[in-house]
Amino acid sequence: MVAVLKPGATKQQIENLVAWFKSRGLDVHISIGQFRTILGLIGDTSQIDVDLLMGLDIIDSVKRISEPFKSANRTFHPDDTVVDIAGQKIGGGHFQIIAGPCSVESEEQILGIAESVREAGAGLLRGGAFKPRTSPYDFQGLRAEGIELLLEAKKRTGMPIVTEIMDASHLPLFEEVDVIQVGARNMQNFELLKELGKIDKPILLKRGLANTIKELLMSAEYIMAGGNMKVILCERGIRTFETYTRNTLDLSAVPLLHELTHLPVVIDPSHATGHARLVKPMALAAAAAGADGLMIEVHNNPPCALCDGAQSLTPEQFADVARRVYKIREAVTE
Repeated sequence: MVAVLKPGATKQQIENLVAWFKSRGLDVHISIGQFRTILGLIGDTSQIDVDLLMGLDIIDSVKRISEPFKSANRTFHPDDTVVDIAGQKIGGGHFQIIAGPCSVESEEQILGIAESVREAGAGLLRGGAFKPRTSPYDFQGLRAEGIELLLEAKKRTGMPIVTEIMDASHLPLFEEVDVIQVGARNMQNFELLKELGKIDKPILLKRGLANTIKELLMSAEYIMAGGNMKVILCERGIRTFETYTRNTLDLSAVPLLHELTHLPVVIDPSHATGHARLVKPMALAAAAAGADGLMIEVHNNPPCALCDGAQSLTPEQFADVARRVYKIREAVTE
């Protein structure tokens, strides 16, 4: 349920109303916009008499929300959420490119790529330290050492870092990581999501390869219900019957998610297509569709990459993509 307050509502009136809601066991999310204030009520609202609320001087309107996701719902929070990542903002008109290798392989590799993507216009550095692989015999990542190398790249370049977590027990290793990524395979690892809801750190939540948009938003709700509102959604393609691409990129998710939620939406064209030659056109299309950011895999020597070399761009290719993406952004935001 949401209660929209009249413009003349005083601070004391709002505090009294919030206290009354909380006395009935409800959590209250307060969204203060430029022209109106909205109170989002979370919990069993069946006990709340709508006619009684409408009789209050400060209430303009009351609406019951049918969708199961509350905190992520744009009705609760009409204004776009802007996530600030060590000075790099995303959402609400702020656009970011996150770039780097699928896996951190060595100090020389990650430092070289970090320098090149920063010069080309990337705002954040990605790199896998813990790698979920289909085969137990494939490279699983450098783990703690990989995070240390990412932190060294952060120190050298000043770029905030993004890396994936596999298990809640690894959280102590992520204290200096700027953005924790939840991969597609863990989108519905609800115990992990609950733990991430307890920390004050941005979470990049990837859509599962066979999950609906509603399920993605419900996973975001798990994090937000714990108190962490710094959630960034990532569309990375879903599994269909198509075999020419690794996945099928659902670009319609961008405008649809912007209708449903206030959270930023990022597109990962690398995992979506699985082919480096397809990354550029899909990145441009994502920018035109209104995405708040892109996550692109870049490797200094893709044929020798230990993970996902086929979908990785060279630094030179990435520079070309970034330049064209920013031109598209200029065109669609005029």
